[in-house]
Amino acid sequence: WIREIRVGGNFLDGDVYEQGTDEYIEKAFATRSQGNQISCPCCTCHHRYWYDRNDVRDHIICNGFVPRNDESFHLRRMSPEREAEDLQHDEPSNVNDGIEELLYNALREGPNEEAKKFLNLIEEGQQELYSGCKKMSRLAFTIRLYIYKCDYKLPDVAIAGLLEFFKEVLPDDAMLPTSTHEAKKVLKLLGLDYKKIDACPNDCMLYWAEHANATSCHVCGTSRWKSKESDQNDNSNEKPRRIPSKVLRYFPIKKRLQRLYMCAETASYMTWHKYGRENDGLLRHPADGQAWINFDKKYPSFSNEPRNVRLALATDGFNPFQTMSIVHSTWPVILVNYNLPPWLATKSEFLMLSLLIPGPLSPGNSIDVYLQPLMKDVDDLWQFGLETYDASTNTRFDMHVALLSTISDFRVMQCYQVGAQKENLLALVVIMK
Repeated sequence: WIREIRVGGNFLDGDVYEQGTDEYIEKAFATRSQGNQISCPCCTCHHRYWYDRNDVRDHIICNGFVPRNDESFHLRRMSPEREAEDLQHDEPSNVNDGIEELLYNALREGPNEEAKKFLNLIEEGQQELYSGCKKMSRLAFTIRLYIYKCDYKLPDVAIAGLLEFFKEVLPDDAMLPTSTHEAKKVLKLLGLDYKKIDACPNDCMLYWAEHANATSCHVCGTSRWKSKESDQNDNSNEKPRRIPSKVLRYFPIKKRLQRLYMCAETASYMTWHKYGRENDGLLRHPADGQAWINFDKKYPSFSNEPRNVRLALATDGFNPFQTMSIVHSTWPVILVNYNLPPWLATKSEFLMLSLLIPGPLSPGNSIDVYLQPLMKDVDDLWQFGLETYDASTNTRFDMHVALLSTISDFRVMQCYQVGAQKENLLALVVIMK
């Protein structure tokens, strides 16, 4: 019946899926159980937790299926010596019989939920702003409006007034955002949102993770806030407005990496290092270097999937005020995508601004404090991966990420400093405002 389903269609109906699940569980418990439990292969557990028969079945039905030979299982070992040893001692079994591959592939066709949201947004955004409008779509208007707000430092009240004015001037069927909040929601779905993380002004710690609710630095004792609560009006019933002494801006990278595969053209470029590169022994790309080759040998399960992403981290300080009379150093942290061909990898539109470390002083050796949220996401992507839709093949895969190198004093900031080109300044505009 497995062969018939494969020929008959790409997807399994509920009855067939449950039948395959039951057969898999029977064979798994017969061959690799420990006591009355096996490692759960659902998309949530990823073979990390052990459950009995009924719990495993419920997990597979509700959460989906990840086969044991998936990249994430091998990557979690993290040791190439242990990986080679495990592969050498693995005994062949009949537990698969094509069932794992069948269940896994049947659920990996077409866009996942994240991709559907993005594609729906793009489809809706391409609608005309009003009937007969050919110059600007609804999505383009929303983004331009938010850039206008940032450029001229307009408050939300001013934008609300402009929107009311536009409704009076434009036709009744004009599809305008109702508020600035709605415009921000669009940017968030596009992956252009950022997180504000309070920091100690002496660069000792971030008020993040287990320290998110702390009110003072646990290293130097400095207050988190510029003004104390005692400075507020005691007779006021309003909650005191406390201003943090220092704020880190972090642009989450997971959605932005997924976006690279949601465009078929860009997705094809992401495998250029494997299929488009001329392998003639000349050094034209990091993939030609010995470090790349050694990494592939050390982590073969990562290199076997050419869509896995390899990044470089670059950072340097600059003075945003463009004057030597003011001593100020702001530090952007840029991610360079090494999957791309060399003529695209360092283009401004493909450089990913991940952190903006505020001044006025350089973080110096304490820069590792500010890298924590970025490193947390990179570590998650390395160990567990992220289900990603590849528009070029209409399939899903688990995208893993590796940080291959770091670069200091790298002049990627010139594209943000030269001139007043709004297309290059968009990332900084969104951050700074």
